[in-house]
Amino acid sequence: MPLNALGYAAQSATADLAPFHFERRDPRPDDVVIDILYCGVCHSDLHTARNDWGWTTYPIVPGHEIIGRVREVGAQVTRFKVGDAVGVGCMVDSCRHCKPCEKGEEQYCKEGSTFTYGGQDRHDHTTTQGGYSDQIVVSDRFVLKVPDGLDLKGAAPLLCAGITTWSPLRHWKVGPGSQVAVVGLGGLGHMGLKLAKALGAEVTLFTRSKGKEADARRLGADHIVLSTDPAQMAAVADRFDLIVDTVPYIHDLNPYLPTLATSGTLVLVGYLGGLERLLNTTPMVLGRKSVAGSLIGGTKETQELLDFCGEHGIVSDVEVIRVQEINAAYERLLKGDVKYRFVLDLASLKA
Repeated sequence: MPLNALGYAAQSATADLAPFHFERRDPRPDDVVIDILYCGVCHSDLHTARNDWGWTTYPIVPGHEIIGRVREVGAQVTRFKVGDAVGVGCMVDSCRHCKPCEKGEEQYCKEGSTFTYGGQDRHDHTTTQGGYSDQIVVSDRFVLKVPDGLDLKGAAPLLCAGITTWSPLRHWKVGPGSQVAVVGLGGLGHMGLKLAKALGAEVTLFTRSKGKEADARRLGADHIVLSTDPAQMAAVADRFDLIVDTVPYIHDLNPYLPTLATSGTLVLVGYLGGLERLLNTTPMVLGRKSVAGSLIGGTKETQELLDFCGEHGIVSDVEVIRVQEINAAYERLLKGDVKYRFVLDLASLKA
């Protein structure tokens, strides 16, 4: 039988999120039924709720940084048992047979991965609904194990903000001796600092705002560079093996290219869309420097991240709020007024 669920949903692009009763699908033999404890609040949630990208189907329950406990497992499930602490990230399915899927990189599924909310279930073609709710039903292949001892509230944003920065760090083989810079200190940027430092890199924060030095150093930055200061930018020319750019809006990349070392890469993880100001290819050609993009990570890489965070005691810096505060949180998110990720306590749904 389908499961009766309660969540918070947007009914239109201009409506506040409000309580919403809906049905989760009848669990299949490979499914895990999860009681949701916490769900992080991502910029993508806000963009989807307000149809900023033009593809939202209403009503929509956002949320793809989900932490909960297993309530029930299907007959074919062997990896999980009732009571396990688990996570669900940005995807709940994929084609499972294309080359990226076979490599565990389902985020690049050639048929399109099924997103946790606003996607279409590959079996019954219903719209998927996310983690601003009391429960979720997910195939065990897309459920992740949360290591013992990891703070569950702080672990929630690892499923998006964490993996979004971890994936490029791993792909470009960051480790001891690497010179890494992070552009922007927000939900993504603060995780980039923590993870790059834990991997052994020397870490620099690029910021446009003064006054972030103390927080940046606490989070793992060895150096802070004011990107609006030409002298400070000139002082770090030809330094960085990897720059992780977390800025979520249109901005000029050209000032950062000269700071890349020979064969260095600037990878965009925060912004989708066209760039204003053409890229100056001179430093790229003369120094074999690259501009790249990266999405989230697949299930294999996300589990690797969670295990790494469990070993090193790494979680996101979070502000825990009641689900009834989500609309105010969205307004604060637009102003950058959070350090560094909102997390919903879904026990508040019962209020």
